[in-house]
Amino acid sequence: MDFPDEEQVEPGEAAPVEVPWTALSPEALRGVIEAFVLREGTDYGASEVAHAEKLRQVQQELERGTARIVFDPQTATVTLLPVR
Repeated sequence: MDFPDEEQVEPGEAAPVEVPWTALSPEALRGVIEAFVLREGTDYGASEVAHAEKLRQVQQELERGTARIVFDPQTATVTLLPVR
């Protein structure tokens, strides 16, 4: 799911905002990652991946800069998106 660029947002609507993972407390970051992992229907391949490992993998993606946290004020939701 992609969020619109600022120029694609209707006048009077707030654009989605990227939230640096470093701006969140450890507890808040864990909550965002946990919510993402629990709602994702991601296929991890032929073998099952433990929940703790999924959390670690998402944390690493954020730390490497290959994923980002985005807050959408229109829906008041937070999601993680890949960085292109």
